[in-house]
Amino acid sequence: MNELLIGLVGALVATNQPLAVSNLIQQHAGVSVSIVNHNDPVELELERLMAEDDAALADVDNWIRANNAFASKGAGQPQEVLNRRIRARFDAVRKDYEDFLRRHPDFAPGHLAYGSFLNDIGDEEAAGEQYGKAVQLDPKDPAAWNNLANYCGEHGPITNAFVGYAKAIELNPAEPVYYQNFATTVYLFRPDAREFYGISEQEVFDKALALYRQAMQLAPDNFPLATDYAQSYYGIRPLRTNDALLAWTNTLKIARDENEREGVYIHLARIKTSIGRFAEARDHLDSVTNTAFADLKRRVEKSLADHEAATNAAVAATNRPAAPTRPPSPAP
Repeated sequence: MNELLIGLVGALVATNQPLAVSNLIQQHAGVSVSIVNHNDPVELELERLMAEDDAALADVDNWIRANNAFASKGAGQPQEVLNRRIRARFDAVRKDYEDFLRRHPDFAPGHLAYGSFLNDIGDEEAAGEQYGKAVQLDPKDPAAWNNLANYCGEHGPITNAFVGYAKAIELNPAEPVYYQNFATTVYLFRPDAREFYGISEQEVFDKALALYRQAMQLAPDNFPLATDYAQSYYGIRPLRTNDALLAWTNTLKIARDENEREGVYIHLARIKTSIGRFAEARDHLDSVTNTAFADLKRRVEKSLADHEAATNAAVAATNRPAAPTRPPSPAP
């Protein structure tokens, strides 16, 4: 395990953020490797190795959660002790992957699985090398193209990410993750997309939004995906108000619990405030009771009050009678 993850783990222990490790483990997950032939001993061995991989990640997550819980009570392991324990757990899995690939160097799924493990523990450069080998060995594997594109999206060249996602979609047009990753990369790297595709910035937005919508057609109940799509409108100027409101309204419909619904209410209030629908914005904010949203709610409430005051002042100025003019003095 590299020093990047060791440092991250230390920060997590110090700041008591156990969920951050789960996010680290999941944020680049992509699509899992499919083991389809249980009569093949190589595939069975890789399947067992991937199970070991998953168990190691789960162990580390549990260790950090438990240590944070103990630390909050004045106990817990010292940071350096926990780091050594984590390093040893991951190093054992790394060794098993490397041993497997020494014996099966041309087995593309092995390189893909190892790359995913390396990415999960923060060794992204080594992960990128494994994804590249997987693509070379099996250029018809869409998951390998997607993961390689993820790597290029973070480390460059960005245009290779565009190519990789397009290839993944070509090979498997039914996987929503590929469209979502592609959309996010186009959206974030707009200058690169403008130059690569020879289109305007507004057309870049159109392309990203279209990719998001394709993903949502394949995963219509995916709340995080719908949220990403709706949030993308904030970066577009001028704001596409009607489209943004529709996106957040649709996101509200698939919210899975009150916490998610209240988060959407804040976004709806923010947009309706900007277009003068103050009463509706206030109703949305009144529905937000979760203390986790208290700070954000206060900020939107202040924005609402400021917009309302400015609007009222403008109306008052428009309706104010004109000052009487003094009659002209008679000529001498």
